Amino acid sequence: MITKLLIANRGEIACRIMRTARAMGVATVAVYSDADAKALHVRSADEAVHIGPSPAAESYLVGAKIIAAAKQTGVDAIHPGYGFLSENADFAQAVIDAGLIWVGPKPSSIRAMGLKDAAKQLMRAAGVPVTPGYDGSDQSVERLTAEAEAIGYPVLIKAVAGGGGKGMRKVDAPADFAAALESCRREAKASFGNDEVLLEKWITSPRHIEVQVFGDAHGNVVHLFERDCSLQRRHQKVIEEAPAPGMDAATREAICAAAVRAAKAVDYEGAGTIEFIADASEGLRADRIFFMEMNTRLQVEHPVTEEITGVDLVEWQLRVASGEPLPKRQEELSINGHAIEARLYAEDPAKGFLPSTGNLKYFDIQPPMRHPARIDTGVEQGAEISPFYDPMIAKIIVHRNSREDAIAALVQNAQGVSCWPVKNNARFLSNLLSDEDYRAGNMTTGLIEAKADTIIPDDVPSPKALGFAAHYFLLEGRVNEPLYPSEDDQERLAAWKAPTGFRLNAEPRKARIALARGNDTFLAEPEYNYRWAEVVSEGLLVRDDGLSHVFTLARHDGTGQASAADGAIIAPMPGKVIAVDVAEGQAVTAGQRLMVLEAMKMEHALTAPFDGVVEGLEVSAGAQVQVDAVLCRVVPAASDE
Repeated sequence: MITKLLIANRGEIACRIMRTARAMGVATVAVYSDADAKALHVRSADEAVHIGPSPAAESYLVGAKIIAAAKQTGVDAIHPGYGFLSENADFAQAVIDAGLIWVGPKPSSIRAMGLKDAAKQLMRAAGVPVTPGYDGSDQSVERLTAEAEAIGYPVLIKAVAGGGGKGMRKVDAPADFAAALESCRREAKASFGNDEVLLEKWITSPRHIEVQVFGDAHGNVVHLFERDCSLQRRHQKVIEEAPAPGMDAATREAICAAAVRAAKAVDYEGAGTIEFIADASEGLRADRIFFMEMNTRLQVEHPVTEEITGVDLVEWQLRVASGEPLPKRQEELSINGHAIEARLYAEDPAKGFLPSTGNLKYFDIQPPMRHPARIDTGVEQGAEISPFYDPMIAKIIVHRNSREDAIAALVQNAQGVSCWPVKNNARFLSNLLSDEDYRAGNMTTGLIEAKADTIIPDDVPSPKALGFAAHYFLLEGRVNEPLYPSEDDQERLAAWKAPTGFRLNAEPRKARIALARGNDTFLAEPEYNYRWAEVVSEGLLVRDDGLSHVFTLARHDGTGQASAADGAIIAPMPGKVIAVDVAEGQAVTAGQRLMVLEAMKMEHALTAPFDGVVEGLEVSAGAQVQVDAVLCRVVPAASDE
């Protein structure tokens, strides 16, 4: 059995692996970059080794540094987690060649499934249904354009080495194909070192269904049922659940049997996931579910499978890697209840889900007493959300007897998140979980986009949050009222509960308080409504059903900051300018791409807000920019009149 384990990863997954290792009596070693020197996973490990600068390409993606750290600390095995080097067959082989145990599938299995085009060809041979499309070796623009026409629009361009929603573009019309292909290839090259792509027919009512499989070195392969991962934005999963809503026994048997065949076709060992796309236009049917790809690693969403089966998948990984047979046979596995996972991201839904970085000055994600949940996280209050890595803060997982109860509990947990000043998607998660189509199980991968107007929240405080803050500031200095008065205080403070101005022969005049939140000003009537709040050094922090605001009394000294309204093109986050498409003085039209900013491993196009001329362009490709930096301006063209 493994006695000492190095986790070649960071954040939430590193902490999660350590939790199981500790329970099994296995010592742990963390690795960390400059940005993670004070990270939770570093402090949670028995030992930690520094492996380089903050960019992943100079630390977490350098296999030689990780193997050197393993030798330095005398470990038996390396667990790659997910992402980074977890599906790198060359790294897996290097670990084995170094005399260490690789906690994952054989390098040959990774190679067989590592490229989506080759994997689809292998699955056809194994009798696994695959999505119609093109996965040939001819990568010329002319051939790909012709194949897209033959498939019929809309089509999906996918990087053959891709994952996590990167290197993927939906194309609706022939005129958009060339630009989408160029962008997809560039992102794929930057993320995976491989710019080859394949094409797939776009399924119009798609659901993303995946099956957890597990194999050992003794020829045993089992499945641990399915997960539904249909709720996605930018092809990135947001909410996952198990089992899949609307899945009948016959369809479950067919899809899980296909997943086992797929795993056996590559002589699979360890934890893996077979991902399918389902055409749900007529519900879930076995003849309308197609193989997409295999992830030869542990998935981000593995906790929902653990919750419904009672299996610790990391423990199984360590036991199988140590040479033991699978702990359970297929007939010993069953589904118990319903589990849902929500990913809490450091991002701003109101600004197109752009990543948010900075210090978590305040962070509270403790489950409500009446709604217990499992929280998997790699950060805590005071931690830094870095621009160098994935912006996920935590995963909130609930397990209940029914799907309805699981949804209700997860809504309460999302609304109870306090996170400031880093933006996050807690209110968005609450809105999404409350959507009537989601609750009815009628979701597709396009649900978020289709219902963006109702699901994606703005960043405006609710009247109740404003009312509570106004109440607090009205009373401050007048009575020493606590934020949460005891019953004894209620009668004493009753006179201040609804502050009004009393006048004979006139309606009462309610007090109105001018509040500031950053550069925003609000006028609010005081209302004591028992909102959760805490006094912090910057003002009054109020939790607003998933949003977090810090209010102060307003000051009337306008800041005059640049805004998109006056044509300023502002960096929405720290990042690197990877393309500049315009020149100083160039005429542009509304919506025209001006430049591309890369941050958090994703590309973000900055476009012209209206017709005009580019002025003040001072950045070029390769420049590093900070959030809110003015990159250029679009000035309305002079009139001929």
